[in-house]
Order: sequence, then structure tokens, then C-alpha cells
Amino acid sequence: QVQLVESGGGLVQAGGSLRLSCAASGSTFSIIRMGWYRQAPGQQRELVAVITSGGQTNHVDSVKGRFTISRDNAKNTVYLQMNALKPEDTAEYFCNAFTITTMGPNDYWGQGTQVTVSS
Repeated sequence: QVQLVESGGGLVQAGGSLRLSCAASGSTFSIIRMGWYRQAPGQQRELVAVITSGGQTNHVDSVKGRFTISRDNAKNTVYLQMNALKPEDTAEYFCNAFTITTMGPNDYWGQGTQVTVSS
């Protein structure tokens, strides 16, 4: 089992910055990949960025050059630095951990943190 706790959301003006944090606990050794997803009202949850256990990252086109995913292995924490925020970035942001154990693959989710960008 893996537990994820997000923090760092809030209200910011367009052009501003926020940093989201996701602290993992439990069976963190089984985590293959962590990522950030977001879901706006009435929209499907979408991928924002992922980082593998080896440190490889991938960001969706809409956030490239503005958002950066990173991790601190010693703290079992993943971050999402969000710069040049736009109103369309407004959403609930969720941390995800993908694990593989002898029982098979699993996805774990945090409770979500709201990001609101005002124009």
C-alpha cells in the first residue's frame, strides 16, 4: 500500500507560480512512476507530467516550458513547479503513484489539491 498526501494548491493570479508537493509513504520501494494529473469541472482527468523511478520526465505539451516535475528520493516526495500559470490551468490536481509488486500493478491517488488561476 502507498499513501499520497498533496499540498501546495491555492489561488493565484495569471502569470503567477505555485509549487505542488506530494509526499509518499508506505511501500514506496514498489513505486515505478509518479505523476500529476488534473481534472477541471466537467472534464476528464488528464495527465500533466510524470517522472520515473530513474528520474526520466515527461510533460504534456500544454505545460511544457511552464511546469516542471521533480522528485526528492530521500523525502519520497514529488513536486510540480508551475510557472506562468493561466486560467485554463485551473483544476483539481491529483498525485499518482504506479506500483508493481508480486500481486501485480496498482495505481494510487492522493486526495487532490485545488489550483485556481484568476485572470
